[in-house]
Amino acid sequence: MKTELTDRDIRAIREGIRGKYAQVAAAGTGCCFQYPTGKEGMLSQGYPPQLLQHLPDEVLASFCGVGNPFSLGPIHPGEAVLDVGCGAGVDSLVAAHLVGPAGRVIGVDVTAEMIAKARSNLERLDLPQVSFQVGEAESLPFPDNDFDLVISNGVLNLTLNKEQALEEAYRVLKPGGRFMVADQLLVAALPPELANNVANWYQ
Repeated sequence: MKTELTDRDIRAIREGIRGKYAQVAAAGTGCCFQYPTGKEGMLSQGYPPQLLQHLPDEVLASFCGVGNPFSLGPIHPGEAVLDVGCGAGVDSLVAAHLVGPAGRVIGVDVTAEMIAKARSNLERLDLPQVSFQVGEAESLPFPDNDFDLVISNGVLNLTLNKEQALEEAYRVLKPGGRFMVADQLLVAALPPELANNVANWYQ
């Protein structure tokens, strides 16, 4: 993929990402992904079953992450967690059970339809320490040093300015905070006929 994007490319990518995830919010994860999603996907990615037992099957069905950020370290009771690119909020809800009622979890996503889905999932549970809002990874709407932990699952690969997204994650972390990321990486060069295809960002 070329590194120099035109304004037209950027608009197309942003519209493509929002369009895809609006479709996921409306139609479910089965419409758009070629890897296991839902509870099957979580178990295949190593989520311990005891982390999932608190969530209804309808909520688990909306999971479309690419990995397991919780495998990278513990989350402690009372901590503040930010879920960047929270989608339908499944990882946020898992985190809520780990931080407990004294903790705080906020999920942000660029797609309003996914935030609506996350809020709908939250309504099925008694987790007042969780909230969801529209927001961008490259411009997080939070003060400096606000969170003990930032998690992200399959989102950095979609961001147009990865350096800015990483800077924002570190800005909102408290000193000594942790950043736990699961994502996809390109491990070889794309064929020339695909390398400059803007749609690669969101297919």
